[in-house]
Amino acid sequence: MQEFLQAIIDAHGGLERWNRLSSAELDLNFSGIVLEMKGFPRHLRPHCAIDLRSQRVVIQGIGAPDELCVYTPDRVWSERPDGTVTAALDAPREALKQVPREEPWHPLHLTYFIGYALRNYLTMPFTFAEPGMRFRDLGTHAEAGETWRKLEVSYPGDIPVHTATQTLYFGPDHLLRRLDYSVDVLGGGPANHYCYDYRSFDGIMVPIVRRVVSPVDMGPLQAGRTTIFLLDYVDLVFHGTKG
Repeated sequence: MQEFLQAIIDAHGGLERWNRLSSAELDLNFSGIVLEMKGFPRHLRPHCAIDLRSQRVVIQGIGAPDELCVYTPDRVWSERPDGTVTAALDAPREALKQVPREEPWHPLHLTYFIGYALRNYLTMPFTFAEPGMRFRDLGTHAEAGETWRKLEVSYPGDIPVHTATQTLYFGPDHLLRRLDYSVDVLGGGPANHYCYDYRSFDGIMVPIVRRVVSPVDMGPLQAGRTTIFLLDYVDLVFHGTKG
């Protein structure tokens, strides 16, 4: 198992290179049916600044035009450029779980959702080296003309993710192809999450397109499946590279 985990991390750029980085910025083309269901435009393009060493993401473009929305696991808030806090939400994960499925979200709910999800996506699979992670080999899976290796991944409580235990699929090149999970803050609905169009940024391999679809029974990806979310990373830049 350790050899497989090391191969995954190395294929995505390696820990030595990753540990030189401190933050990232990108514009997030973000669309999908759930955005509309939750009272937002079906397409958003916020600018996101992600701290890779602590749980903090700053998002511009989902609240008022002159405001920044800030994600941390225990508190989210909006603030003006001078730092004046205009709204705040403590214990945001629990607050999100209590919003009925058919009711809209406040921008701070979306701040929490984008913040934890985007940071988790960008730091994967390097989080595999964090303490408290647990893994189980689930064998192989045939899809898209390839044989993918399935890995059950369980996260410790201090890493916010969609759900604590997920199934990940890695291709013959050890790059992440797909994730299966339920979304706790959306009532536990299941999702299949596909990764496309890998690019190298400072030697880190990142899928710049992600499509989250509703699952079907043991079937391959089909064009007609409902797109829950579509994410496209634009102008991704990592900061903190040392040599």
